[in-house]
Amino acid sequence: MQLAARQLAADLNKGVRPLYVLHGDEALLMQEAVDAIRAAARAAGDVERSVFTVGGARFDWGAVLAAGGAMSLFGARQIVEIRIPTGRPGKEGATALQRIAETAEGASGAETITIVELPRPDKAMRDSVWFKALAADGCVIAIESVERAALPQWIAQRLAAQGQRVPAGEEGERALAFFADRVEGNLLAAHQEVLKLGLLHPPGEISFAAIEAAVLDVAHYDTFHLSAAILGGQRQKVQRMIDSLRAAGTPEVRVHWAIADDIGAIARVQAALARGAPMPVAMREARIWGERERLIARAVPRVKGARLAALLAAAHQVDGICKGLPAEGWPADPWLALQRLAQSLCGLCAA
Repeated sequence: MQLAARQLAADLNKGVRPLYVLHGDEALLMQEAVDAIRAAARAAGDVERSVFTVGGARFDWGAVLAAGGAMSLFGARQIVEIRIPTGRPGKEGATALQRIAETAEGASGAETITIVELPRPDKAMRDSVWFKALAADGCVIAIESVERAALPQWIAQRLAAQGQRVPAGEEGERALAFFADRVEGNLLAAHQEVLKLGLLHPPGEISFAAIEAAVLDVAHYDTFHLSAAILGGQRQKVQRMIDSLRAAGTPEVRVHWAIADDIGAIARVQAALARGAPMPVAMREARIWGERERLIARAVPRVKGARLAALLAAAHQVDGICKGLPAEGWPADPWLALQRLAQSLCGLCAA
């Protein structure tokens, strides 16, 4: 069954299904959808929760299947969350996911609720036997990204949900456009700023001046957001962000450090995986946490071997350029060299 994200709340009011398959690259909206399913399950009774993040050839799929089949000591309903950041469960995982789909088929009032979280599917994923099995027997929800043109309306809807609104007419349109420009498509930043407006102002109309004062500090890009854009394969956004960082007087070495750190993190994870460590362990060893974990996990299978070696060598050369040392075949301008390095990594992540 296919379900639009906006239809989830209404569907949950009718009852919780045994299997949900959520896919998309927008972390905030993915988390909100999972939270809604959890909340609906809790409303129907006590819930125990198990979370598995899939990664590495030695991931224990037996533990996942055991969690789904185990009876709670307290008779509570169980939620089993299976996160597959790369969208590649492997051979054993593919078999396990097909078994999970078979178990969910025809089930009603199930004691186990399974939530499978995936990135935006490519053709290979959509054509895989395991994905087709999940789609046939589960409730599939596509978590679509909010396009830049739709962001002002998205912000207006979030404000309305907390009882606030912008002025009618041109002033309101200008306020929403200003807001959207400041967060530059970052939904998490937009969400945080909407919540901040809810704390700063009572329900009702919010003027352009009030919005400007509240969100002005979000105007400046930082290297964390640059890293997210590069690892997310957003070429045009990376170009704009580096131009903005340059205009803001950000030191070149700081920007280089952010890019080189991502390349180094990918290399550390690759080395850990080569030693046989599962992906979650490799992430911990590389000290990668939170949202960055999802982005690095997505980049790891795309940046390896000769490509990774070339990026590590390029990062070393650009480090010298940022410190005033020339490098053959590279522009002397540090910012042009940073652009080239960033787009090299970005292009692989977008592939």
